[in-house]
Amino acid sequence: MTLSPRERLLAGGTVAAMLFAVLIFAYDGQIKALRAAQTQLRSRQTELRFRKMLIGQRPALEARYARLKDLMPVFSADKQVDTHWMGIMNTAAKRNGLTLINATPEKETQVGDVYEFPIKCTDFNGSLDALVRFLHDVQNEGVMLDVRNMTISIHPQNPALLRGQFTLYCAYMRESTRPPESAQE
Repeated sequence: MTLSPRERLLAGGTVAAMLFAVLIFAYDGQIKALRAAQTQLRSRQTELRFRKMLIGQRPALEARYARLKDLMPVFSADKQVDTHWMGIMNTAAKRNGLTLINATPEKETQVGDVYEFPIKCTDFNGSLDALVRFLHDVQNEGVMLDVRNMTISIHPQNPALLRGQFTLYCAYMRESTRPPESAQE
């Protein structure tokens, strides 16, 4: 039995397509694993570059920290700080016409020798001007206050007002974590 050139070409094409399909199915998992490894490698290279950059900036960051830590308030180890920070936040809000409807203090966390105390304000109302002035006042309180995770929307009943939520992080030190002034010199 002899095959015509056309039949040989079709048979060769069919065999080639079948081999290609078998190779794809056989190595599909390995191709996916290779792509995942490449993605992970790029991610780790980016993280390594970031860490090297931070290591290079360490002297500047330590100098900045040394200047800023003297500006942070120091509380005794047993003192509750929620009323202090809530008072500052509420005073700034009232002074600027911002209404804080629901503000809840959360648990303090220690980051090195600095403590962070978050206050989650789940609902506030006010004009854009009041919100901007409030944020400006909070920023001018110094290095100890930081607003994070803010969301803002237009008030449904009054389009002239804004409503939203934010978390205010308050930074401070405890007496037991700060070295005495004589030891710093």
